[in-house]
Amino acid sequence: MIKNTRLVDIFEKILTKNSPPDFERNLAVFDELYEEARIMGIFPLKDPMEDMDSKIFMVRVLNAL
Repeated sequence: MIKNTRLVDIFEKILTKNSPPDFERNLAVFDELYEEARIMGIFPLKDPMEDMDSKIFMVRVLNAL
């Protein structure tokens, strides 16, 4: 557990200042995360309208409150 968050904030600021963003690396990370989600069956979405009735019902209930 981090007790002194101020030191962590300073460390993060120094780290981000000294290391510029790397587009190639970020793209590789994105591709790997997408591949992992695809293997788990999350992507591609099967049918975006599948749960629409329950979502509409939930929105109506929340709006009534």
